[in-house]
Amino acid sequence: MSNKTTAQRQWSLASTALIDAYTDFVLSRQAMNCTPATLDFYKYTVGVFLFWCEQQGITSPEQVTARHVRAYIAGLVSKGRKDTTLNANARAIRTLLRFWHNEGYMPTLVKFDMPKLAKKRLPVLTVEELQRVLKVCNGRDRAIILFMVDSGLRRAEVCALNWGNVNMQNGLVTVKQGKGRKDRSAVISPTTRRALLVYRRTLAKWDDNTPLFQTRTGKRMTGNALRIMCHKLTQETGIKVTPHALRRTFAILSLRAGMNVLHLQALGGWAALEMVRHYAQMVDDDLLQAHSQYSPVENMPRK
Repeated sequence: MSNKTTAQRQWSLASTALIDAYTDFVLSRQAMNCTPATLDFYKYTVGVFLFWCEQQGITSPEQVTARHVRAYIAGLVSKGRKDTTLNANARAIRTLLRFWHNEGYMPTLVKFDMPKLAKKRLPVLTVEELQRVLKVCNGRDRAIILFMVDSGLRRAEVCALNWGNVNMQNGLVTVKQGKGRKDRSAVISPTTRRALLVYRRTLAKWDDNTPLFQTRTGKRMTGNALRIMCHKLTQETGIKVTPHALRRTFAILSLRAGMNVLHLQALGGWAALEMVRHYAQMVDDDLLQAHSQYSPVENMPRK
């Protein structure tokens, strides 16, 4: 049993006022057609926060203040939680408090500063590293790596695909109910389609309604199985391979090849250009090349 599951079973609210306000919030997320993963995120983070509030003597929403939120986040800091965890909890609590204010559960809106996220150099594969990874892949894993780097799809989107979602003639990939329950399209190249055909010849059975990527027993590949595959490739090559790293690699290599940023946003399924900038971080080679070409000193007129 995971620590998160254990924690979920250990907390429960006693205050009727908090239970009703919590339930109303969860129902509002369901009415917004949030995905099951998003609902679980809110239920857990908000639920644990309210359980903590009860332990501080709070029995109704209007008693929650910014001081309580800051104390709760500080407690997470003292437990060594990552900055991303701190930020995620703060975002969930902020959403809850805004909902409560709008619905009249609390007279004034509680405001607090969000925990800062450290700027990190996120892993991305170079062309040489990608080639090294592909060399140790079997037919299925090679098809998956090429597919993810070529399409930029998220882990869950890849696992949800069926063969009928991929047009092998023109490379168009139809994504049904992607992030935010949005349908969209992606594209894969002839090289990736050929890798898919090689992999498909190894399958005992396939049709338009069978999973695109399958386990050895013919079942749909899960997100956890995809992470395990990436971990195995990391151990074999010494190169950090994750589903997110492959998605960032798609963004970086596409921009380097000259893709229009708006086309990249549409293909990657990013809601805003800010997310494109987040993924398409510049790596050291890009900075060196750009400075070599555009250095103000080197481009000064010579006497």
